[in-house]
Amino acid sequence: MILLSRQLSRARRLSAAGRGNTELVAGGALILLLITLVVFAPLLMAHDPAASNLRNRLLAIGAESHWLGTDQLGRDIWSRLLAGLVWSTTAAISATLISLFIGAFLGLSAAASPGWPRTLIRWFTDTVIAFPGLIVAVCVIAIIGQGWLPMVLTLGFLGWPVFARVTYAEALSLMERSYVTSARLQGVSRGSILLGHIAPGVMPTLLAMTAFNCADMLIAESALSFLGIGAPLGAPTWGNMLAESRQYLLRAPWLVFAPGIAIVVVVVAANLLGDGLTRRYRQKGPAPLL
Repeated sequence: MILLSRQLSRARRLSAAGRGNTELVAGGALILLLITLVVFAPLLMAHDPAASNLRNRLLAIGAESHWLGTDQLGRDIWSRLLAGLVWSTTAAISATLISLFIGAFLGLSAAASPGWPRTLIRWFTDTVIAFPGLIVAVCVIAIIGQGWLPMVLTLGFLGWPVFARVTYAEALSLMERSYVTSARLQGVSRGSILLGHIAPGVMPTLLAMTAFNCADMLIAESALSFLGIGAPLGAPTWGNMLAESRQYLLRAPWLVFAPGIAIVVVVVAANLLGDGLTRRYRQKGPAPLL
């Protein structure tokens, strides 16, 4: 009963938070739907996404139990779309988390370290930003090889500067607050202030940025796979599906529309969630600090 009451209370708070915030409600609903599809993807696949059948190639939508038709090799589009959802979203989220942890750590370290450490971190961040991320990713993946892990690590290590800059700016602003000054005068250590006061205050902004960055990472992953240097050839990813089906645009347009619309839906959902979180935290004000 206690657990049930807590869950109901939490649901009421979430409902109240989303009231009047259309972006947060719509984005959250889409994200929950996508998470459900990712979790139950193996059960929702009507066919093996890698199984080809040349007798059933280029079937139209709804033909012979193929909900979205088949591609040029007779593979089921719906099953490949779900497999691509798992690949692309997990890659985008993993790369974003890598960028988040690196950027937040360096941003907080720069804000808490006066003198040459702060200058060194800022110079390093500016140097990484100076390089065009997608071009560097193409070069790195071409050297170390294709695959899910190389692509995630490459995108993650190239995407942290934006988190570092925002974390640094927010942390400097929070350090001027009266409660931080009071804690410092009371002899609280710098590490305790950083973890107990500064980090919780920066977290709302980083959460909104995480949603936006996931959309960017998904587009980057699809672009790399489309160019043939992200996912291995033949892997059921949305970028690969677009690359393989472009020559059939006039003959079988559903081959292009299915992954294209899927990318648009996920990117829109992530951006709506980011806009909703930004709007909520602006109305609510800073998060409660420890």
